[in-house]
Amino acid sequence: MNIILLGPPGAGKGTQAHMLVEHHGMKQLSTGDMLRAAVKAQTPVGLEAKAVMDRGELVSDEIVSALIDAELEAMGEATGAIFDGYPRTEAQAVSLDEILAKHDRKLDFVIELLVDEEALVDRITGRFTCANCGEGYHDRHKLPEVEGVCDKCGSTEFKRRPDDNEETVRTRMAEYRAKTAPILPFYEQRGIVQRVDGMAAIDDVTTAIEKVLASA
Repeated sequence: MNIILLGPPGAGKGTQAHMLVEHHGMKQLSTGDMLRAAVKAQTPVGLEAKAVMDRGELVSDEIVSALIDAELEAMGEATGAIFDGYPRTEAQAVSLDEILAKHDRKLDFVIELLVDEEALVDRITGRFTCANCGEGYHDRHKLPEVEGVCDKCGSTEFKRRPDDNEETVRTRMAEYRAKTAPILPFYEQRGIVQRVDGMAAIDDVTTAIEKVLASA
């Protein structure tokens, strides 16, 4: 099965992708992660991408498509794919169709995680992690049991992402609405778009996604 997870930053795409990987043996294809890995491994595509980024330019659709093409080739046909962060435009959506067809795959579902902007601002601006083990916390919803001490590893070092502030979150939301949401009609005409309440409890979101997959 091949699916796209859509939703603005902080909607829980990464968490739900992790659940799908764990429960179904699918592979999460995050274009950002793939780019970093290709640059680090100094693959031909990675070297091309690095040259573009070093010039301060955006990586082209052609480079991203080449990364996805190579990843699907390496995965083998038995493993399902979760596309996270791609496609972002209709041109990329068309390109993804072509890549999937090349590997005898098709897109089964586009699952959009619906969020409330005000609640999302609260969710993101309040989150922080243990600097040692990465365990996640939140100012209002999940504080360490002992103040200043990680429940998981006992570390007393915590960190926040510098871009987890209200202004950045609202900018990201606006960017999502302007750039990514317009690809939805492209998929809606095929009847493969499903929407899930991304503000529900994590387990409830997972259950809702499982129901979508079971309807295939």
